Amino acid sequence: MYISDKNIDSGKAFDWGKTSADYARFRDIYPQEFYDRIVGRNLCVEEQCVLDLGTGTGVLPRNMYRYGAKWTGTDISKEQIAQARILSEGMDIVYYAASAEELDFTDNTFDVVTACQCFWYFDHQKLAPELVRMLKPGGRLLLLYMAWLPYEDRIAGASEALALQYNPAWSGAGETMHPIVVPEIYRESFELTYHEEYLLQVPFTRESWHGRMKTCRGIGASLTETEILSWEREHIRLLAEIAPEEFTVLHYGAMAELKSVKSV
Repeated sequence: MYISDKNIDSGKAFDWGKTSADYARFRDIYPQEFYDRIVGRNLCVEEQCVLDLGTGTGVLPRNMYRYGAKWTGTDISKEQIAQARILSEGMDIVYYAASAEELDFTDNTFDVVTACQCFWYFDHQKLAPELVRMLKPGGRLLLLYMAWLPYEDRIAGASEALALQYNPAWSGAGETMHPIVVPEIYRESFELTYHEEYLLQVPFTRESWHGRMKTCRGIGASLTETEILSWEREHIRLLAEIAPEEFTVLHYGAMAELKSVKSV
C-alpha cells in the first residue's frame, strides 16, 4: 500500500510492503540495551496488555515477548503483518493489518501503547483521542526511536550520502540526537512523565548494513526496481572500499513516556 504525505519526502510515495522480505531479515537490529531501558520503566512486562502501532514485522512484540506482556500488533501493510506472523510462530501475539487511526478496540483495553520508528506517520488529530479511549486510566503511551548518526559515523554518513544521490527528497537523512517530538494535541490528554536519549553502538556486517540501508524508506520503500539495483551495485562497492567485514555504526536511541490523565 503506497503512502504519500507532503511532510514526508516532499510527498514522494512509499510502500513498506515492497521491503517486507528484506525488512524481516535485516531490520531486527535493536541491541539489548534498547529493550532493557523499556523494562527499566516497568513497561511491556508481565500482567500488562500492550498494543504496538506500526508493528512492521513485529520486532518489538517478538523481542519483548519473554518479559510476559500480552501483545497485539497492528500495521497498515498486509505484507509486513504477514512477515510478523511467520516470525512470531509459537508466540501468543495477535496481529492485525489496519491503519492506526481506524482501530476499533474497546475502551480501556490496554495498559501500554507503543509506537516504534513510526509515530510521525500518523494522523494525530484522529489518533490521539482513540489512544485515550483504548488506554486504561493512567495507561502509558511509549514512543520509541533509534537512528544512525551520519555526522558522527563515517560509514553511516557515506551510505546516507549515496542514498540521497538516488532520492534527494528523502527526509529521513541528517539525523542528530534529540528528544522525540510530541505533537501538541497529546498535551490535552497525556502528561510527559519521562524521556531520554542515549548513544548506542550497533553491530553490523557489510551484508547486514547493506540490507539495513536497502530497507530504509528512501531506498527500498520508494525507488523503482531499476533504481534499487543500481543503488545496490554502488553501495556494495562503497562498503568494500570503506568498511571492514564487521563493524559498528553509531546510533542514538530515544524514548518518550506519556501517561494518560483521563479519570476512571
